[in-house]
Amino acid sequence: MTEQISRSEEETVALGRLFGADLRPGDVVLLEGRLGAGKTAFVRGMAEGLGCDLEGVSSPTFTIAQEYGGPTRLQHVDLYRLTPAEVDDLALDDMAEGAVMAVEWPDRWRDAPRGARRITIEPTGETTRRIVVE
Repeated sequence: MTEQISRSEEETVALGRLFGADLRPGDVVLLEGRLGAGKTAFVRGMAEGLGCDLEGVSSPTFTIAQEYGGPTRLQHVDLYRLTPAEVDDLALDDMAEGAVMAVEWPDRWRDAPRGARRITIEPTGETTRRIVVE
């Protein structure tokens, strides 16, 4: 487990970029944190670290899932508006094949892979965040 302190959105993106550079297809990242914690900023950094096209990287709260293309595809999934039963119908395991998957609000995914990496982002001030990587 590692812990970092981010003092701005730019630092959160930069930490995501470093983390994303080490990910490979098939990796699943579970992002936890309250609304506005910085989960999407971290995913934006992950996308950059994976070499994805950054145009359109935003929270998929209403679309549920977005795919970002690049040398390694990134599936960005937001389960905030779904119940666990609805998540079961998404076939997330199939979506993750051949891509890195970042999942916001993973508590709704009852069958999340055991080997998934867990990131917790906790605001500690107006612009500061505590980021824990397990």
